[in-house]
Amino acid sequence: MTWIKTTPLSEASTELLRALEAQRPLYPREYETPVFPVDKDLAGIVASHSLIPDALFHAFSTFGVLMSPELPLSRRQHEMITTTVSVTNRLLLLNRIARRVSA
Repeated sequence: MTWIKTTPLSEASTELLRALEAQRPLYPREYETPVFPVDKDLAGIVASHSLIPDALFHAFSTFGVLMSPELPLSRRQHEMITTTVSVTNRLLLLNRIARRVSA
């Protein structure tokens, strides 16, 4: 669940719907179904970008292109990199929170 204001699909503008549809084909098939959907088939991380459709399109299109099977890395290597980045980001965030609490 996102903690910021998001736009539900039922209230999505034409611009938002176009951005969502344009970035989806770039992703691997395994990413079609969100693990924790916020709104029907919309993942929380995608929903968090729903207020700025251009940002949504560019951010997620970039990731989709970086996961391309035409690149020299194997799918396994791509997933290892994305997992490592995700864990690192989470640890950095928890570290910042811990410092604020202890201050």
